[in-house]
Amino acid sequence: MAERNPNLISPKAMEAIASTAGSGRELISEIFTKINNAKDKPKKIEVLRKHDTPGMRMLLKGAFDPKIVWELPEGTPPYIENEAPAGTEHTYLEVEARRLYNFAKGGNSTINKIRKETLFIQMLEGLHASEAKVLIDVKNKSLNKTYKGLTSDMVKEAFGWNTDFVKP
Repeated sequence: MAERNPNLISPKAMEAIASTAGSGRELISEIFTKINNAKDKPKKIEVLRKHDTPGMRMLLKGAFDPKIVWELPEGTPPYIENEAPAGTEHTYLEVEARRLYNFAKGGNSTINKIRKETLFIQMLEGLHASEAKVLIDVKNKSLNKTYKGLTSDMVKEAFGWNTDFVKP
């Protein structure tokens, strides 16, 4: 039997790496698709509560709270879609959500309009293609048109939010 090169990774370590390929993290778009596919409102709320995270709450608030005004042009910006498979070379909307304040009115007044649009396009290009589409729907306040049943009333009920999208 040939002697193994000590500089190479062990077969056991290679198996461990292979078994953790990708992050295992669900994309926000996958969670929203589960909500879309749930049969009735109680099941949709159950899915939303099961996958509740601060990032998702920020996105839903941005999509449905009428007080949040995006300082970005309407429609889909000119960006190059990230073609990387899910779980590989892309950023996660769940993580990027913490930077959304930069694009909302009153969020970050130190960034000019052109820079905001550039940063937004860069964010879209870093995300998985399906999550970029979710972010565009959030910005355009049209998330409920893409994901049936994902409405402001359902979100408020799921998280116990009042009409101001906060817990009373």
